[in-house]
Amino acid sequence: MPHHNKKEDNSGISLNPDILELLAKFQEIEIEDFELEVGEMELIFEPGMARRILPKLLGKRSLTKPVNILKTEFFPPIESYSGKIVEVKLGATKSEGGSRGRSFVVGGETSPAFYSFETMLPHPPVLTLDVFDMKVPLSKAVKMHVREVVDDPAAWAKLAVEKFGADMVTIHLISIDPLLKDATPKDAVKTVEEIAQAVDVPLVIGGCGDPIKDADVFEEIAETFAGERFLISSITQDMDVERCAKFVKKNGHAALSFTPMDLNLARELNRRMYDFLDKKDIVMDLTTAALGYGLDYAFTNMERARLAGLMGDTELAHPMSSGTTNAWAAREAWLKMSQEWEPRELRGPLWELTTALTLLLAGVDLFMMMHPAAVKTLKDIVKNLTLGKKADSEKYLDWILIKS
Repeated sequence: MPHHNKKEDNSGISLNPDILELLAKFQEIEIEDFELEVGEMELIFEPGMARRILPKLLGKRSLTKPVNILKTEFFPPIESYSGKIVEVKLGATKSEGGSRGRSFVVGGETSPAFYSFETMLPHPPVLTLDVFDMKVPLSKAVKMHVREVVDDPAAWAKLAVEKFGADMVTIHLISIDPLLKDATPKDAVKTVEEIAQAVDVPLVIGGCGDPIKDADVFEEIAETFAGERFLISSITQDMDVERCAKFVKKNGHAALSFTPMDLNLARELNRRMYDFLDKKDIVMDLTTAALGYGLDYAFTNMERARLAGLMGDTELAHPMSSGTTNAWAAREAWLKMSQEWEPRELRGPLWELTTALTLLLAGVDLFMMMHPAAVKTLKDIVKNLTLGKKADSEKYLDWILIKS
């Protein structure tokens, strides 16, 4: 065969001109005992070629569209965990040394939230409604429900329990703030007494955020209501942790350990409290960021804490509380917006509910909330998730066709 110079085609492959001539003549060559090693190959079909080539590649296989999904049995991956979330009791009945009509237990989980295929949730999440001891700016969507009681914390608490279905009540003693009314610890005790007489549910005692004033007020309330098992909200790194932990322990209450979104800080604060409090006396608040304002970070932080606790990290194996009311700090929850975002009266509670539902799946045990519609909806969802009944999947199969 005469020698010809090699030519290079557009693909970058050098071909002998004789091969090119044969290809031009016969359009097809069959090669036996041929081996081709390539790192990467790209097949390019000219427009219209696929219709002719694919049937040959597929042989007699049908090109009809599938009409059914292959059915197979699903077996959920069952895991076991070395850790267990601590159980914390909130509220004390008369037989338990207090005066509450009932008490609640939070925590006790041995698997992630609602992994019912592993273990059932030992205690359903508890919902507490916010009450303030003085007038505060409220969204119209919230204010319309509490307008008649905003000047009376006891009446507000009663409304929250009897009409809105709150499991507990959180009283925010913001009037004690030195920059506001600077109310005395005795004033705060009087407010709590009025609420404790109006409702018999367990109480969460919230301060104003001033580390010194809060400690003074908390101590007075803890001593006055010894044995009631109130949740003192909250103890922080910048407070006198030893002093606070001691009066919480001495008077039979529980403490809310509050830290920003940093698990190392949560571990550190809990360790400091362990010197004076039992683990069964501590609930964690890792900070709630609202929908649209860092909710994804809050969820991740809480989920990491829960999984760490289940895997044996005893410093994070505590029930978690969420200040879900923070959702109302998001301006989108109450701001007047274009028509497609209205009405605000619906958008606001949905904003709070979405924040709550997200953190429910992270493992939150105690929700501090505000809007009655958000509370009711969350309670209904929790009830459905904890009944242990199988859902009727048939009614969801044609969800695309369902009309509201």
